[in-house]
Amino acid sequence: MPRHVLVAGGAGFIGSLTAKALLERGDQVTVLDNLSTGLLSQVPEGAAFVEASIGSRAEVAELLASSPIDACICFAGLIAAGESMTEPGRYFANNVGETTVLLEELINARVHEFVFSSSAAVYGEPLFTPMTETHPTQPTSVYGETKLMIEQVLAWMARQGSLRYVALRYFNAAGAVEGHAEAHEPETHLIPLAISAAKGERPPLQVFGSDYPTPDGTCIRDYIHINDLATAHLAALDSLAQGTTALVCNLGTSHGYSVREVLSAIEEVTGLVVPFTLANRRPGDPAELVASCDLARDVLGWVPTRSSLNQMIADAWHATKGDAV
Repeated sequence: MPRHVLVAGGAGFIGSLTAKALLERGDQVTVLDNLSTGLLSQVPEGAAFVEASIGSRAEVAELLASSPIDACICFAGLIAAGESMTEPGRYFANNVGETTVLLEELINARVHEFVFSSSAAVYGEPLFTPMTETHPTQPTSVYGETKLMIEQVLAWMARQGSLRYVALRYFNAAGAVEGHAEAHEPETHLIPLAISAAKGERPPLQVFGSDYPTPDGTCIRDYIHINDLATAHLAALDSLAQGTTALVCNLGTSHGYSVREVLSAIEEVTGLVVPFTLANRRPGDPAELVASCDLARDVLGWVPTRSSLNQMIADAWHATKGDAV
């Protein structure tokens, strides 16, 4: 049955793709975004658009009063772990304060289903890998702490019967789909930064840390294609519609790649050399983050289908050239 879904942060990289997927399956979509990092051009055709911050209580309340909303997916928030360590107040105000305002207004409007874009950054340094959802949560960055705090808010609201939720802990989003390349400003993700450096569009890539306790000294991350992330959000919405009350799931592939391995794969796929320089570690960056995704598979029925490293790089590469993905 078609539903009306509010997509907060739906002008961003993953939010806009998820909004498009919702429309394609017949749902009604309203995008709420202040365009501080999102792009109006990314809002899919057919979605209603409201330009406002999720922390703008009056505007959010007016939106929710103007049209019945069945569920909300929240992508809105600041995402740079390194930046969060130098601007902690801004991150707490935005990611915690504003998201809490949105949650309060959703509850006031009797919208009780919520999917939250969380992060593997809630775990901190891994005690074991792949990391299951029962792994201790000890964030090493302000960004990770803000995501964990909202998960805790959601858990308390669910215990009180105010809402039902699924929190999706992303590992590293990557890849592209046709007409939908990464376009953050500033860009912080490894693959698009490395491709731009290889094309001579920016200075050599900075590799932060070469002395981590990993085989080649660089950080290891689990990468997940944005198309697979979008399908996970639809599966989470369906799970809530079927009665799920509180669920936290990892989204990854259960396989990690070091920065040097990613750069080698980019050179293999593109035929270009990625120029890079070595820099000091960034505060708050764990050495290795690799997901166990058994819970998402078993409970949501979600399995990534496009998340091999070479496929993600090829899709990102073709998108920068305007090719069909």
